[in-house]
Amino acid sequence: MEIVTNKAVKERKVIRSHTTLRKMKKHWQFYILIIPPMLYIIIFKYLPLVGLQIAFRDFNVVGGIWGSEWVGLDHFIRFFDSPQFWSILGNTLKISVVTLIFTFPAPIILALLLNEVRAGMFKKISQTITFAPHFISVVVMAGMILLFLDPTVGILPKIFQLFGFDPVNYLASVTNFKFVYALSEVWQHTGYSSILYLAALAGVNPELYEAAKVDGASKLQKILHVDIPGILPAIVILLILAIGELTSVGFEKVLLLQNPVNLPGSEVIPTYVYQIGLINASYSYGTAIGIFNSAINFILLFVVNWIARKTSDNSLW
Repeated sequence: MEIVTNKAVKERKVIRSHTTLRKMKKHWQFYILIIPPMLYIIIFKYLPLVGLQIAFRDFNVVGGIWGSEWVGLDHFIRFFDSPQFWSILGNTLKISVVTLIFTFPAPIILALLLNEVRAGMFKKISQTITFAPHFISVVVMAGMILLFLDPTVGILPKIFQLFGFDPVNYLASVTNFKFVYALSEVWQHTGYSSILYLAALAGVNPELYEAAKVDGASKLQKILHVDIPGILPAIVILLILAIGELTSVGFEKVLLLQNPVNLPGSEVIPTYVYQIGLINASYSYGTAIGIFNSAINFILLFVVNWIARKTSDNSLW
């Protein structure tokens, strides 16, 4: 009986493989289209992982990756023992949390507001105005922020002066830097991020709106009891993804907005990795810090996903 069973299993596998090959042969054009993105992922996402081992070696250019001395966790311990560790980690978490608080609800609110707009032309103009900043280069955006906040000729200080307030150099303040960064992220990405929520709102069952209208629900009640529950799965998934990259602060913008005055409050892990790894050519040390940063995000992703799975029916896995 066992021999017959094994033979039947083998025959089933052969039939399944032949069926798969026939399907691939029939739809070969689609498989050819898959090849370029697969090669991109393998070459630029997986092959570079081999280089991560320099975080555990004392890398030197002459010896190369494989010829450098293995030092284990020395670079990680060096970072944990460094005087900058708690300051850099604290700045990264502060800026990341403040940015998440400001940027995560903003596109939800914008999508809910745009969903209530019935005038087609006004809605299109509003969407264009809010989407446009997302396509501005980070360098240009940073330059605009520097001009807007300049205490001498900046637009915002001039407006505040009209109301009797003294001009403030916000980018010369350690405390204000995280708020400047967070608000600039809101300005730049809120419109574009609202697209996903608008798409989710378009999928809400129209019968629910009709039922809410018959029950005499106000617009606010409709939003609270129909719109928000309808897009709640999208909100949970995007929140998990946002927290999963919490400490990956926008490196370019932070670097461009840094100056010697706000540096104690603006030095974050990505900019520190750039300074140590590239400017000072401490490749192993910089890679170790980068791996530590990725490990934090990895742990946060799993923890938040576990909490979401336990408290709701929505999670990444």
